[in-house]
Amino acid sequence: MEKVKILSILRLSDSEKKKIEAVSPDIELVDAGGWFDGEYRETWSQYATSRYVASGSNGKGTRAERDALLADAEIILASFPFPFDIRSRSPKLKWLHQRPAGASNLLDCDLWNSDVTVTTSRGLANAEPIAEWAIAGMMYFAKDFNHAEADSTAGSFEFRKYRAVMIRGKTACIIGAGGIGREVGRLCSALGMNVVGTKRTAPAAGEPLPDGFSALHPAADLHALLARSEFVFVCCHWTPETTNLLNAEAFAAMKPGSTLINVARGEIIDEAAMLDALDSGHLRGAALDVYVGEFEGLPTGRMWKHPRILITPHVSNATDVNMHKGIDLFCEYLDNYLNGRPLRNVIDWERTY
Repeated sequence: MEKVKILSILRLSDSEKKKIEAVSPDIELVDAGGWFDGEYRETWSQYATSRYVASGSNGKGTRAERDALLADAEIILASFPFPFDIRSRSPKLKWLHQRPAGASNLLDCDLWNSDVTVTTSRGLANAEPIAEWAIAGMMYFAKDFNHAEADSTAGSFEFRKYRAVMIRGKTACIIGAGGIGREVGRLCSALGMNVVGTKRTAPAAGEPLPDGFSALHPAADLHALLARSEFVFVCCHWTPETTNLLNAEAFAAMKPGSTLINVARGEIIDEAAMLDALDSGHLRGAALDVYVGEFEGLPTGRMWKHPRILITPHVSNATDVNMHKGIDLFCEYLDNYLNGRPLRNVIDWERTY
């Protein structure tokens, strides 16, 4: 019996390789981590490759050798970045698992809307550190740390600018109560906050609420929730439906003096409308780990220099403790695949995640 060929185009540790190979003797794992780095430098933006491609790595093998690896693979384990033309170069490909949790990074790849099954690590991609980042972003503006930074630059204190707010008793709105959103809600509840949230569809009658949530609403109720929430956390997937979900109308609906925290995707927010809401004082602040165009370049000057914006380069999942379970999930799925059982976290091309 011919073995199932698995090609990894992400860098794996020795322990991760052993974990995958232990799933079944019927597989052959080919480790090509780093082989495609040169291609990425040629096809992805310099900004993206300077961050996501190993410094000094220009790949391995010839184009023909890399094509041969892809052409022989039934399963591919990938991360970010990846070859844009991976489907056309992989005629035997039946399943690709990508280590990241999101699906939007695949939009420009020829896998999108293809016949290949694509799974993600949704729900298992360092939700806890991302949630901690979200809480830190909330605290930054709740306790007016942005004024402390400005005072340090100026070399003097403006005492009367400090108007910290009490967290306990405030309402947190979690947009997207998935794995990350639920963890954010749990932490907010532990701080004594009232936690409400949205899901794509309304929860079924009698369905238990996530830990710490007092209510869960369908997406159509968002503006009503914004009107009574002091802190708004964006944790949903970026889809056609959520593009510019927080637009001028949504910001107008938000409670005056509220704070926005985004750990999802920049495209979910109309950044011009957000800046207007910040400039007018309607928003207290915005803590952003993402922004529009983050894979192509730096934030705009207006975004980066705004005194009411805290912005970091999509690092909320980074921590000294690796809690990412993407390889564990892949091994679980691989066992299912080899034994004819269904896979979880399969991207629905119409739903876009």
